[in-house]
Amino acid sequence: MNEQGPETAQPEAIQWPEGFAPQRCPVHVRNELAMPIPAERVWAWLVRAALWPSWYPNSKNVRFLEGQPPDLALGTSFRWWTFGVTIESKVQELVPGERIAWDARGLGVLAYHAWLIWPTAEGCHVLTEESQHGWAARLGNLVRPTRMSHYHQLWLERLRNCAAGGFPPRP
Repeated sequence: MNEQGPETAQPEAIQWPEGFAPQRCPVHVRNELAMPIPAERVWAWLVRAALWPSWYPNSKNVRFLEGQPPDLALGTSFRWWTFGVTIESKVQELVPGERIAWDARGLGVLAYHAWLIWPTAEGCHVLTEESQHGWAARLGNLVRPTRMSHYHQLWLERLRNCAAGGFPPRP
């Protein structure tokens, strides 16, 4: 617990798997956004992956391979399109309402993408970080170095906008 009390305590840092710590990866981005919205609503939109394409333009064709839709859960495998590549991901870490992380494997890219959400007096704070390896990751970062950071910030902003309107629709 910190001096501000449990309602504003930031969760533990991201639990990077072997080889994905930011200092060991050629590509790493970190984005965060304070949101004047309850954390549980933000969480509900984030884990409802099948809806991402309806509000996040850098996501298409989200399909569950293992696990029960509509929400991501620990061990859920899913295939989706982002940054011009079809990716297969598996949820590697999940603490409901607080943290979720998945790996990502695609042509020329191996990545780990983590999200942390914690309540604040004004609503919540959301942090997302991604680390990548692979020739496509390096090439993309060389040609368009701010692209991933730009789209992750857009993801955060659109997440905020959706959650501001309430919980996601029931499937």
